[in-house]
Amino acid sequence: DVLVAVGKRFVGTVMEELLSKFQPGALPHCSVVQTLASLAASNVFGMVPFLTSILSTMLPMLGMAKHDAMRVAFCCALQHFSESILEYLADLDQAPDPTVRKDTFAADMLSAYDILFNHWLQSREAQLRLAVVEALGPMSHLLPGEKLEEQLPKLLPGVLALYKKHAETFHVSKSLGQILEAAVSVGSRTLEPQLDSLLAALHAQICVPVESSSPLVVSNQKEVLRCFTVLARCAPDRLLAFLLPKLDASGERTRLGTLQVVRHVINSAASQMEVKKPFILSSMRLPLLDTNPKVKRAVVQVISAMAHHGYLEQPGGEAMVEYIVRQCALPPKTEKLGPDSEDHTADGVRAISISTLYLISTTVDRMSDVLWPYLLAFLTPVRFTGALTPLCRSLVHLAQKRQEVGAEAFLIQSNSNVALPSPYAITTRLLTVASQPYVGDGRGAASLRLLNALHRSIHPLLGQRWATTVPPLLEHLDEFTEETLSQKEWEERLLAFLRDTLAVVSDNTWICQLSLEMCRQLPCYTGLPQEKNFLYKCVGTALGAASSKDVVRKQLRELLEAAGHQEEAEREGLACCFGICAISHLDDVLAQLGDFMRSDVFRKSTGIFNIFKERSENELEKLKGTAILCYGYVAAQAPRELVLPKVESDLLPNMFRYFSTK
Repeated sequence: DVLVAVGKRFVGTVMEELLSKFQPGALPHCSVVQTLASLAASNVFGMVPFLTSILSTMLPMLGMAKHDAMRVAFCCALQHFSESILEYLADLDQAPDPTVRKDTFAADMLSAYDILFNHWLQSREAQLRLAVVEALGPMSHLLPGEKLEEQLPKLLPGVLALYKKHAETFHVSKSLGQILEAAVSVGSRTLEPQLDSLLAALHAQICVPVESSSPLVVSNQKEVLRCFTVLARCAPDRLLAFLLPKLDASGERTRLGTLQVVRHVINSAASQMEVKKPFILSSMRLPLLDTNPKVKRAVVQVISAMAHHGYLEQPGGEAMVEYIVRQCALPPKTEKLGPDSEDHTADGVRAISISTLYLISTTVDRMSDVLWPYLLAFLTPVRFTGALTPLCRSLVHLAQKRQEVGAEAFLIQSNSNVALPSPYAITTRLLTVASQPYVGDGRGAASLRLLNALHRSIHPLLGQRWATTVPPLLEHLDEFTEETLSQKEWEERLLAFLRDTLAVVSDNTWICQLSLEMCRQLPCYTGLPQEKNFLYKCVGTALGAASSKDVVRKQLRELLEAAGHQEEAEREGLACCFGICAISHLDDVLAQLGDFMRSDVFRKSTGIFNIFKERSENELEKLKGTAILCYGYVAAQAPRELVLPKVESDLLPNMFRYFSTK
């Protein structure tokens, strides 16, 4: 080590000393050979000029070396000599002697190769076999091209056979990669017949379970993937014909290993894979259906690579985007596992999907045309509710990008092959989920930001107004937490925002469309009483702002008929809706309630329907409850001077008629 350190500066002096201990015809001391090897590694420019004479002295010694330790030292020297020659040739413009050529060393390397491959590689000693294989990798680049070509049919099977003999396969894979690169660089024709055995052996290596604790196993995977890159560049058709059918195999290890290779070649052999995109996309069909979390993770990583290389613009790309959104919508697990096991759970899949969606929306420019406006289609279906926050964040980013490009590009063009939600549906959905603002990783703030970003598409008049009304809502959420926020006050703020929005738009047709869409979305929130209750309040607010009496009456009637009167929260929500609507439309609300109470729903069934008598008695009680509750809210909310005259003529008679109850 001291000699190597000094040799970095004073290579001539050190070599003079060393070569006196390295004479032809006598085996040198093991450490002399090791020192020469280390010097070659640490001072490339200083040592390469000496290598011609060192090699001519050393080659006859190889036959004299009988002990494994000596042979290992020679292998190590040949490996480092070859590596430093290759490094010297790669930086020839900076080298002290630019006349050095590769073929200067070809004959010496060939003789050394002959001894190492044909004699020493057969040794029983594992350490020697590994030292030989490590040397063969870089040496293969220095063999004369025609000799390498001639040797490949023996050399590759010889190296592949070592996979079976050694547990630690890193050095075998590394050397194999170097030999394959050398073979491709001389345009080898003998590689072709060996592809099948190569692919099978490499695939078996990649499917070994990775114990992340062992760095050599991880390094081996990297080297195996490097081999796949070489093959992907020189024989893409053969590689894919071998790989893609393996995606249909159901075994976890096979599928995981294959997905890893697919992802790697998408990244490392992009130009060769360009024309293969449709095949690669269609071969993902079965992996997309796999429910194993480890496989899901790997699929998401493949899709991420595809996004960066323009696969998702192809037909079939949208299925990949939908897959990511579906994983983002997985319900988060509450109990946290240990730090190591966390990754492969559904939570791990959800986390990597969320970060992937955000990454491809914000950093991959070519993806913005794929994701916009397509991602809007996932906002309204209930099954994607879990993905709302990441969706909103990505969409806000995409919308802002669009606005920078210019207004025309930004308006939501309805895409022929994707059913996009209407502006009314988007508004209803985002407002409703904002009522539970801290659920799903801050859904309230994310949905309000998106609503604001889409203002131009929702209504042309809203931009300026929302610029002043949305930020205070977001600030309010920042000031509080799920525990400290007053739900009642928050809902009142949102309803005030809605009232203000309707006043700015003040277009009856638009408002009626919005209230109709709100009624249409009510069934989506069955089982979510708080959101549904809030949506009822929104319906009342929208109907209150509508000027068309017919629409108001028709929608109130439909609400009464469709409501689930069995649910306490639903009766409460419906009554709130009537109360809010009565502020502007007292007469219509009372007329509608009166009609409802006189309708067939309230008549006891007779005759043939007596079988249902018990059930209908109970239902009737609940209906009465709804009606009376509605009157209560109407009386509380409507303007006092309008309600008082109606109390005796309208409210009380209807209520008393149904007050008798069991």
